[in-house]
Amino acid sequence: MPHNKDRALEPIEFIQMLNLTDDFYGQPFVLPKWQYNIIWDVYGTVGDNGYRQYRYAYLEIPKKNGKTTLIAALSIYHLACDGPGGQIYCCAADRSQATLVYKAAVSMIEQNEDLKEMFKITDSRKEIENVETGTILKVLSAEAYSKHGLNPTVVIFDELHAQPKRDLWDTMTFGAGAARKEPLWWVITTAGDDPDRKSIGWEIHDQAQKIIDGELVDPSWYAKIYSAPENADIYDEELWHKINPSLGITIDIDSVRREAIAAQNSESSERLFRWLRLNQWISLKRIGWLPLTLWDSTVGKWSKADLVGKKCYPGLDLASTIDLTGLALVFPPQEGIPDWRVLIEGWIPEDKMKERVQRDGVPYDRWVKNGFLHATPGNAVDYDFVEARIMTLSKQYSFQTGGTDPWNSRTLTQRLGKEDVQFIEVVQNMAGMSPAMKEIERLLRSNQFSHEDNPLARWCFGNVITAVDGNENIKPMKNKSKDRIDVIVAWINAMAVAIRQEKQNAYETRGMRLL
Repeated sequence: MPHNKDRALEPIEFIQMLNLTDDFYGQPFVLPKWQYNIIWDVYGTVGDNGYRQYRYAYLEIPKKNGKTTLIAALSIYHLACDGPGGQIYCCAADRSQATLVYKAAVSMIEQNEDLKEMFKITDSRKEIENVETGTILKVLSAEAYSKHGLNPTVVIFDELHAQPKRDLWDTMTFGAGAARKEPLWWVITTAGDDPDRKSIGWEIHDQAQKIIDGELVDPSWYAKIYSAPENADIYDEELWHKINPSLGITIDIDSVRREAIAAQNSESSERLFRWLRLNQWISLKRIGWLPLTLWDSTVGKWSKADLVGKKCYPGLDLASTIDLTGLALVFPPQEGIPDWRVLIEGWIPEDKMKERVQRDGVPYDRWVKNGFLHATPGNAVDYDFVEARIMTLSKQYSFQTGGTDPWNSRTLTQRLGKEDVQFIEVVQNMAGMSPAMKEIERLLRSNQFSHEDNPLARWCFGNVITAVDGNENIKPMKNKSKDRIDVIVAWINAMAVAIRQEKQNAYETRGMRLL
C-alpha cells in the first residue's frame, strides 16, 4: 500500500513536542521506537484517494508500557490538528479508567502555553474543546452506551477487555462516523480474562490475531499484539524484552525480576505474571489464592493456653442457612507473642450433616468431635449458640473491635454489642478485603503468621478462589470457590480490622516521625 511520509510525520512530530506526565512529568515525549513505528504505519499508510488506509488500529500490550500516555498524546494530536467540528471520544469500561486518559491529556496541555490558549478544559464534564475549530474531546464509560447519534472522527478504546458488555463498542462503531472522511478507531488494551471467550474484548482480540496470522484479510484494520506464546519459557529475560518493548524505559527490569520470583513461588502470582507482564489471555480472575504447602509450613508450635488473656481481633462470616458460619480470632504481636497468630472454628447445622459427609466426602462429623466445628440443632445454624461461644471466648481473651461481613450479621452483632463485644462491618469487595488478604499472604510467606493445626481451616484455605483486577487487587469468590471458604473469610474480616487498628495504635504510641 502507498505510504505518505508527510502524513506519518505530522502526528510523530506533534507528539514529540509534548511533555510526559506522572513519574516522567516535564520530560520531553520522545517516542520509543515501537510507538514511532506503529504511528508511522497507521497514519502514513494511505489509499488511492489519499485518505488513511486504516480505519481501525488495534494495539495489545502488557501494562506499564506507556499505554495511557500514548492514548492521551494521540487524543491531543487529533484535538489540535483535525478539521473543524471533530468529535473525539475516549471510551473505557468505567468512568475512573476513562478519567485516567483525560487527566494525562490535561497534564500535557497544561505544560504547553500554546495548547493552553487553544483549548478550553471543562473538568465537570471531562471535556476539552478546541476553541478555534470547535473540535471536542470527551470521555465515555460503559454506563453511557445508550448515547446514539454521535458522529465521531476518532474513537479510542482503552482496555477493551474490561468492557462488561458489548453495548458501548457497538454504539461507537456501528454506523458511527459514516459521514466522516477519515474516521479512526483506536483500540489500545491489555490481554483480558475471558475463560468462556464470549466478551467483546476477546472477539476483537481474536479478529486482530487472525489478521496478523493472515487468516482474515481486512485492509481497514491494523493490528499489533505483544504477547508471549502459551508454551514459552516465561522466565526468559529476552522474552520479557520482546513482549514489553518499553522495558528499561517505563518498566524497571529489577521489578520484573522480583515479579518473576513471586511467580515461581505462587500459582496466583504466576498467573498474574502471565497476564500483566506477558499479556497472555488465560483464565485469571478465578484463581486459587495460596498453596496448601504454605498453610502446612506455617502451623504454629504453640497452644491455645499460650494465648489466654492476650489481645485479639475477632472476625465473623455468617452462614445463610445450611452453610458454615466461621469465627476467627487474630492475635497481633504483643508481649509473649512474637508473631501474628489465628484461631479458627466454625458452626454447621446438625440436621442432615451425616448425609453431607457422605455426599461431599468431607468429615464434618470428625471435625465436630475434635472441636474444630460445632453442630447446632436444626436445619440452619442457630446464632444463639454462636453468640454464647463468642461470649465465652471474650472472657478467655482480650477482645478488641472485630470485623464481620454486612450480610445477615446486624442482629447478632447488636446483641453482642450490648455485652460490650463490638464488631464493625467489612465491605466484601476489593477495597474492603484486598489489603487484608495481601497482608496475610505477606506475613505467612515471611513466617510472621502462624495458626493451629486445624483440618477444617486447612480445607477451607485450599478451597479459596479469588477474583483479581488489573491493579492486582483480590477478593475471595464464594460463588466460584470449589467448596466452603467461610472460616477463611472470617479470618480476612478479622485481619481487615486488625491491620487498620494496629497501624493506628502504632501512630498513637510513637507519634508521627519526620523524615
